Amino acid sequence: MLEMRPTCERCAADLPADAPGAFICSFECTFCAECADALDERCPNCGGELLDRPTRLGEAPPQKPAAGRRH
Repeated sequence: MLEMRPTCERCAADLPADAPGAFICSFECTFCAECADALDERCPNCGGELLDRPTRLGEAPPQKPAAGRRH
């Protein structure tokens, strides 16, 4: 299950798990759409492709909440 990090790693914009607009690489590094565009859709950490993060709809199971730790 994806970690669903709550903020952009570059600008600290809020990225709620239930809202669109987040981009991730295969290591789950997370960026907002504006930063992903500025990075040419390439993760600055690993060089991987940044893709749309799925949106979590509805309540997450209690044992699998969205991440609360900021990176």
